[in-house]
Amino acid sequence: MRSSQAKITIESLIESQIPTFLWGAPGIGKSSIIKQIAHEKDLECIDLRLSLLDPTDLKGIPFYDKEAHLALWAPPSFLPREGRGILFLDELNAAAPAVQASAYQLILDRKVGEYTLPKGWSIVAAGNRESDRGVVYRLPSPLANRFVHIEMEVSATDWRIWALQSRIDPRLIAYIGFKNSALFGFDPLRNERSFATPRSWEAVHKILESGLPRNLLLEAISGAVGEDAAVDFLGYCKIMDHLPDIDGILRGEECEAPTELSTLYALSNILVSRMLSTPDEEALSHLLRYTLKLKNEFAVMIVQDLQRQGVAMEHLEAFGEWVEAYAYLL
Repeated sequence: MRSSQAKITIESLIESQIPTFLWGAPGIGKSSIIKQIAHEKDLECIDLRLSLLDPTDLKGIPFYDKEAHLALWAPPSFLPREGRGILFLDELNAAAPAVQASAYQLILDRKVGEYTLPKGWSIVAAGNRESDRGVVYRLPSPLANRFVHIEMEVSATDWRIWALQSRIDPRLIAYIGFKNSALFGFDPLRNERSFATPRSWEAVHKILESGLPRNLLLEAISGAVGEDAAVDFLGYCKIMDHLPDIDGILRGEECEAPTELSTLYALSNILVSRMLSTPDEEALSHLLRYTLKLKNEFAVMIVQDLQRQGVAMEHLEAFGEWVEAYAYLL
């Protein structure tokens, strides 16, 4: 299931308070999706790593009630007491079996020991698959049966939409758009310390922002996504030196349109990123008229990317010209 589809599904399950387990390879954004849902729905999110707990930590510490002459359990402070939110059990299957067993009652009955999960809270778990060679334990059948299981896949299309919204370096967006397979290069059969994932490409974005000297970029980026991907990406970045004048395009000056696919991907993403960072109706009009020179699919891609990010253009005369030119594609 693509990340966008997984997000919609999980939102519905959270609303219905159905325990959900999100599966997927490392670094593809499982935790980020849960936190994004919590942010958009204005929900509190408690990230509870059961792999760091002992079996007794979840149930609490026993104490003797003198008045009732009973042994009771003092619930841990990290569990929610009120409000609405998501109790996120990240890396649940990395917890020892004894700790997983202590979570049975909490997940199914919404209570453990003397503690009861408030009505406004939903339970979501996430973890890597056994085939990913991480430190995981097989989920016991009784525990697995308490969840609705969703497996998330990597989608370059969904990643591009997120990357534009998050203002990721346009060179990265252009590179992944041109070479979708570069987004995810994890192979559990290879013993690699660094490999390409959506998470590690985000780290590359931060490396590029850090102002690291050019002669050190290759080693730093290799440490995030692996040497092969780093060499390929930096080679692609050289294309940026041959792009038309971006500022000239947005000023309405006469600029040639490239024809090579790699250059078109780079140019399209640079133009979209520039418009999102400095919105201006006159520049947008010039951009729309410039796209009439580009290959059809790139003209449509630029406009769709801008519209997905909320850029209003329907009122512009230039957009009317654009629609008239590409009406047969819409």
